[in-house]
Amino acid sequence: MTFAQPLWLLLLLLLPLLMFQYRRDTRRRHVTLQVSRLQAMRGVKTWVVYARNWIQYIRWVVIALVVMAMARPQLLWHEEEVVAESVDIMLAMDVSPSMLSRDFLPDRLSVAKEMAVSFVSRRPYDQLGLVLFSGGAFTQCPLTSDRRILQAFINNIQVGRLPDGTATGMGIATALRHLDKSTSKGKMVLLITDGEHNAGDLGPLTAATAAKALGIPIYVIGLGSDGMVMSPVQQGPLGTYSFASREMKFDAELLNRTAATSGGKFYRAKTTADLEKIYSEVESLEKTKVTKKAVKRTSELFFWFLNAAFCLLLLELSLRWGPLRVITV
Repeated sequence: MTFAQPLWLLLLLLLPLLMFQYRRDTRRRHVTLQVSRLQAMRGVKTWVVYARNWIQYIRWVVIALVVMAMARPQLLWHEEEVVAESVDIMLAMDVSPSMLSRDFLPDRLSVAKEMAVSFVSRRPYDQLGLVLFSGGAFTQCPLTSDRRILQAFINNIQVGRLPDGTATGMGIATALRHLDKSTSKGKMVLLITDGEHNAGDLGPLTAATAAKALGIPIYVIGLGSDGMVMSPVQQGPLGTYSFASREMKFDAELLNRTAATSGGKFYRAKTTADLEKIYSEVESLEKTKVTKKAVKRTSELFFWFLNAAFCLLLLELSLRWGPLRVITV
């Protein structure tokens, strides 16, 4: 065990002086006869008589425990080698208005966000990042091992922050830019989209060719059903959308070629159950990449000292004002 702030322990040097001063003042102050029970006057020494001799020391132990808690006791830092399957993953999520379509409940984007958060929680040793794309693309979160931060970004995803459209190639290219800087041996792009490419200066096939050259596969999840779907048709002045039933187009062939060109795979999800199965399969991919990570851990122990001090203080007060209460005559 070690202490994060050991200078507080110097206060323990004052305890002997305080105890000496307390005992001297006690002798001067108590000039009358003090007994706890009438039996003591007859020379009968009960447990109460003995307890009176050591009850004062509980208070000093409490003070010592509080001082030690202030010094923040910790378990010694230790290092453990973790052999884990680690992959750098960039999530590229479509945030075009069509992601609010209601063939999923409550809508496509909500289900995609929920599944992505769950996926991130099951990747403890990976570095993950987030790219959002619609008519353009931008990095919402670079590669990080902090899953809570990434999950917060995913939960905060909203439609309408980018121009309308589906710039699939731009989304892939933005993700590749981050993965290209990574030193990890295992890398992949997980693309989640519900529509056909219709915006941006870079096509998805061109981006997939660049991904193949970098050795980064693209796994594409096509989200949405065919046919008539309740979808956004117009955005109001306050940013809200009006919905109507309209025919949805889905360019499955282009997405399939994009994934295949990069060395990845295309999945089609028409229901929430389909999406759950796809994520389960994606979790088992790219697991030939093995890495070793040195993990440092420590545990704070101050609360144990505070708990012990609190319990002893309650014991001391209950005894002092209970069976050991002094009767002064």
